[in-house]
Amino acid sequence: MGTPTPLETRLSRVKTPGEPVIVFERVFLAFGDNVILKDISFELRAGYSKIFLGASGAGKSTILKLILGLLKPQAGKIWVNGVRVDTLGESDMMKVRDDVGMVFQEGALFDSLSVRENVGYKLYEESDTPLEDVHRRVEEVLGWVELEEHIDKMPSELSGGQRRRVAIARAMTFQPRILLYDEPTTGLDPITSITIDDEIVKLRDIEGVSSLVVTHQLRDAFYVAERMAFRGNDGRIQFVPATPEKLAQTEFVMLRDGLIHFEGTAKELRATNDPYLALFLS
Repeated sequence: MGTPTPLETRLSRVKTPGEPVIVFERVFLAFGDNVILKDISFELRAGYSKIFLGASGAGKSTILKLILGLLKPQAGKIWVNGVRVDTLGESDMMKVRDDVGMVFQEGALFDSLSVRENVGYKLYEESDTPLEDVHRRVEEVLGWVELEEHIDKMPSELSGGQRRRVAIARAMTFQPRILLYDEPTTGLDPITSITIDDEIVKLRDIEGVSSLVVTHQLRDAFYVAERMAFRGNDGRIQFVPATPEKLAQTEFVMLRDGLIHFEGTAKELRATNDPYLALFLS
């Protein structure tokens, strides 16, 4: 086995809780005369959550594409797990993406593949992991989202909520330390949405995954911010109202006209007197 490169060394370093894992520093992005983001700066810390809100076209999903290196800013700097990604080439960027899971809008499953094949797709296609180990990992992550009994079904046989949970399982296959969620509950009924919210909370609090959530569903955003999960003495995962310490670990970011209009906790957002925020929250 060769000596790790400086990039691999930085990526392999375990992040302690509270340490920055995503950093945007004065990021600017435009398409021609259409300015999407201007002077955007924020941090996501290890084990914490950041929830991005904003009107359609405000640049929420653009943030995710910049983190994944699918877009490059015209100005500013972006770090992921200590690596500056806005200057990286594609081959190095692929190494960074191995530690970043992505849950796409509406799940984005492959209709022609079974649940097993969808969840293990990257392991089956892009790794030299023994098949037996791939099967074991697929079963493990499906068990985490409580869908192991559906492992051989096709996506068309699943409900909307089940498909989203399969997408979360797929994003967790490589055990990433960061998960990005793009409108994870859009199109789902309120009860089903809560099952997805619980998965986000569970991964954050039990597995220590850093979460960046893009949504326009305020009910779900506040649920994720104001709930916490823990494993009881019987081994079962329980959900309870978040403690003040846990509440402080989730922040909302409101984008407006390419700028951060608000950044703060759920309590601070609920207490705002800002007319724009009040209208958005109404």
